[in-house]
Amino acid sequence: MSKFAVLNCNKDFRTLYYRGKSQVHPALVTYVRRNRLGRPRAGITTGKKIGNAVCRNRCRRIIREAYRHLLPSIEGGWDFVFVARGRTLSMKSTDLERVMSAQLRAAGVLPGIPAKKKAPSAAEKPAKGV
Repeated sequence: MSKFAVLNCNKDFRTLYYRGKSQVHPALVTYVRRNRLGRPRAGITTGKKIGNAVCRNRCRRIIREAYRHLLPSIEGGWDFVFVARGRTLSMKSTDLERVMSAQLRAAGVLPGIPAKKKAPSAAEKPAKGV
């Protein structure tokens, strides 16, 4: 299992909560902000609403595995905080990876077209010669 840099200071978490961009999904909330370190760092939060310690640890493992698969495609220095929600417990890491990649694309972290924006259709394109 490859290691990655982690956020573990309360100050870093608070900075992301207040100044970072957030993406929300019923299974995961993602906070994103640039850092000056040149490498990505991640922190994972699971509240007691998720369930007992076994459930919370499973959620953290699922989030960590999904992030590990996306880590090679992340360029530059970014800080992330992933917050587990109620549906995280019932998902597999591959499903959560799709959700996480869509959130990171929408935040501008992953290369490619943002998930929420679509290419204009033929009806929306302006006519030529007008």
